[in-house]
Amino acid sequence: MAAVPLDDDRLDRALRALADPNRRAILELIRSGPRAVGEVADELGLSQQTASHHLGVLRDAGLVTRTRDRTRHMFAVRTDGLAVVRSYLDEFWPEKLAALKAAAEDRAERGRD
Repeated sequence: MAAVPLDDDRLDRALRALADPNRRAILELIRSGPRAVGEVADELGLSQQTASHHLGVLRDAGLVTRTRDRTRHMFAVRTDGLAVVRSYLDEFWPEKLAALKAAAEDRAERGRD
């Protein structure tokens, strides 16, 4: 996966949105397909107003999209919105893997003594 250029504002908004457990639960729920606000509210035991608020925060953070199906607002995960978070987190792995490799090699070297 190619690295996504880091946009600090987008990353900050996404991380703030993901900090709330209700918003993470909403993302889990809608990742299989678009859901209406009422469905999200019913499934998670939230009021429709609360579900709408959380969906709005996720939308403002670029993590979900909203479309209309007649009178219903449908929300779906926006995978490219999550790419900025993934890119940020992926930057940690090369250093950690290098440190793990060095530790394993050091341990193996000490075991040969």
